[in-house]
Amino acid sequence: MSSTALSVAPTGDRRGWLVAPAVLVLLALFVYPFVYGVVISTQPLEGGGLWANYTHFFTTPSQWSTLWVTLKLAVPATLINVGLSVPVAFALRRDSRAQRIVTTLLVIPITLGTVLVADGMLTFYGPAGWFPQFLQGLHLYMDEVRLTHNFWGVLISLVISGFPFAFLLTLSYISGIDPTLAKAAGTLGAGPWNQFRLIYLPLLVPGLSMAAALSFVQAFAVFPSAILLGAPAGPTRVISIAAYEAAFEQYDYGMASAIAIVMGFVQLLIVCAIFAFRRAFYSGPATSGKG
Repeated sequence: MSSTALSVAPTGDRRGWLVAPAVLVLLALFVYPFVYGVVISTQPLEGGGLWANYTHFFTTPSQWSTLWVTLKLAVPATLINVGLSVPVAFALRRDSRAQRIVTTLLVIPITLGTVLVADGMLTFYGPAGWFPQFLQGLHLYMDEVRLTHNFWGVLISLVISGFPFAFLLTLSYISGIDPTLAKAAGTLGAGPWNQFRLIYLPLLVPGLSMAAALSFVQAFAVFPSAILLGAPAGPTRVISIAAYEAAFEQYDYGMASAIAIVMGFVQLLIVCAIFAFRRAFYSGPATSGKG
């Protein structure tokens, strides 16, 4: 027994040393910057209490309105990306040539980055771009087409850059569902819609919630698209632009840190709400089944 104890202890110590580098990286790249940002946010540039920067943010219309603008962009983009990814991933759930081709094509926007996507959109969707000329050439829409430098341009860019990410996550989850479950339901009289609603959708809830949370965080942090494709001084002045202006135009790093903390807190609330909805939706069938 003593030899067993001696052989287990060194193994546990070695595992602890293997985890140590990851812990150090996490402390250096996440924990320390977060704590440092919280401390700076409580040190207003012009003096005042600990919460002066936060009070200024929520009492200044030009500041707190950026939070609402960001939510108006991030929430619809998340719903569109996740909502479209489900039927596309469901149609391509089986390994085939079409799945490989579509997956390869959708990876391209991720590799290009938001700046290059925005530059391409200016050429394609701009007032003199290919898309307006195509509509006017076919006499489908003769008025001026405005899809850039406004709200819609930023939303389209969030869909273009965010949909492949949500699609790949959804496809990975839906491909892992055993197809024999749906076949068994079909032998019992369940049609395609009932197979999806009763078999695939409940099993997809954990994956969809994760995809929705990551897609929302990605869309909420929009910055280059809001500047290049939107109107950063007007309808697309998102909260990240407010933080940038406070840090690099006003040199008020305390205010910029406070805005970043508010930004992170709102993201945390939305992500917690998504996972709370997942628990409520996903635990329902199990609870009813036990009853």
